[in-house]
Amino acid sequence: MSDAPQEVWGRLSQEERDAAYNNNAAVPGSARMIVRRDALAAAYRAEHPAKLDLAYGPKTRQAIDLYPADDPASPCLVFIHGGYWQRNSREVFAHYAEGLRSAGWSVAMPGYSLAPEVTVADIVAELGDALDWLAREGRQHGVDGPIVLAGWSAGAQLAVLLLDHAAVKAGLAVSGVYELAPIRDTFLNGALNLTDDEIATLSPLRLPPSPKPLAIVYGAAELPALMRDSEQLSEIRAVGGAPGALIVVEGADHFSILEEFVSPDGVLVRAAQDILKQALTGKAPA
Repeated sequence: MSDAPQEVWGRLSQEERDAAYNNNAAVPGSARMIVRRDALAAAYRAEHPAKLDLAYGPKTRQAIDLYPADDPASPCLVFIHGGYWQRNSREVFAHYAEGLRSAGWSVAMPGYSLAPEVTVADIVAELGDALDWLAREGRQHGVDGPIVLAGWSAGAQLAVLLLDHAAVKAGLAVSGVYELAPIRDTFLNGALNLTDDEIATLSPLRLPPSPKPLAIVYGAAELPALMRDSEQLSEIRAVGGAPGALIVVEGADHFSILEEFVSPDGVLVRAAQDILKQALTGKAPA
């Protein structure tokens, strides 16, 4: 891993700080990748329209898309999208349900309100409501199995914060941001307006680790800032005796890593299966 910018943060210019967290600029062809992603997701939703846009709250974005397995008791991956708490929506990640559904799982994709309309703390609360709804109402929609809570990018931070929810058995954190203090010093804070209290209470690197199993995954071609956060979170959990593997996906960048959800033998599909097995048996995969 390259030297992490957090280690020399005080010496960086504003331009360098912004670049440290700008995934779109860091990945060549990212704009084309996003256009392709959105098109594939739209096609997938059109092919699986039965359980979309189910409201879990009164706000427009407080809705969840369900892709149930044939067996309601099958495991369910709940996937939280990213976008630095201010972009994207559940709809444009729909096709990433395919790998686990092919493996016999259900997949749930909750939406949430975005900054600056709401704070990061508000987003955490909304997603807690989504998990409450799924635990309460999922059965009547064909989803009633053990839940693995997954998130990508900012969604990974949200997943880690919600890992202790009673409905969740285990977690899968992909390409996450786990310390918010540097974010306040970048272009991203214009919409977020992060406070000292939010940084202290919503940065997983500052919090006691959940005892539930958590797989932490990042791509070998990620920005060094994100790689460092993932490695530090893994180290904190290891020191605290919290279970779960740190997985590095060779050749993957911040966007291409999600392709590992598309195939039933993708790295992220296997990671979800393994972390649930660890949660249910108490044993790490061999």
